[in-house]
Amino acid sequence: MHNEFTAIVEQAGKWFIAYSPEIPGANGQGKTKAECLKNLAEAIDLILADRREDALRGLPTTAMRELVAVG
Repeated sequence: MHNEFTAIVEQAGKWFIAYSPEIPGANGQGKTKAECLKNLAEAIDLILADRREDALRGLPTTAMRELVAVG
């Protein structure tokens, strides 16, 4: 599944730092902008996977799971 999120990137000294306003808690950092964005993407992926697992835990056996495309 392909998702796109906003990345706010700032340079702090020799480091780049980034966060995504759509995914609270998702932060990235790196010595290059590309490394920072890769780190942020990994953080977003981990947070969304954790939220999916939490949401699916304890569902009744009669619940139906479907994918929905957005945008």
